[in-house]
Amino acid sequence: MVLEEFAIDPPEGQEWVDGAWVEKTDTTVKHSKLQATLAWLWGNHLEASQQGGAVYTELPCVTRDRPTLPHSPPLVAEIVSPTDYAEALFAKAREYLESGCLEVWLVFPENARVLIQLDDRTLVLENATATASTQKVLPGFSVVLSDLFA
Repeated sequence: MVLEEFAIDPPEGQEWVDGAWVEKTDTTVKHSKLQATLAWLWGNHLEASQQGGAVYTELPCVTRDRPTLPHSPPLVAEIVSPTDYAEALFAKAREYLESGCLEVWLVFPENARVLIQLDDRTLVLENATATASTQKVLPGFSVVLSDLFA
């Protein structure tokens, strides 16, 4: 399959990362719960703050070349699976940032850590009492890591 075909009908269980097709890794119960929790928290904040916008999960988006969407969403969270490779995660974050994303959260359920990747820096949050806050998108959103990973 070529990238143009992906834009029309994204293949099940695969994603485009750093110029190649990559099989999506299996998700875990922690992964699924964390994805739902973060989507719920972001959605509630959007509604309460009346900022507008929407929260999506599993959004079909090619980060470079002819994207399914015209650009990456401004805020992306990648929930890391145990079988994900660090190089692929950082390559994917870089591609999101290069295609219009302003902020990428790499969320590690097994280690209760969050890395917030911006175009000019990466914030590392690894203490249960640390607060993860959006930097450029979704003003005013923050969550204590112990609450996020509860």
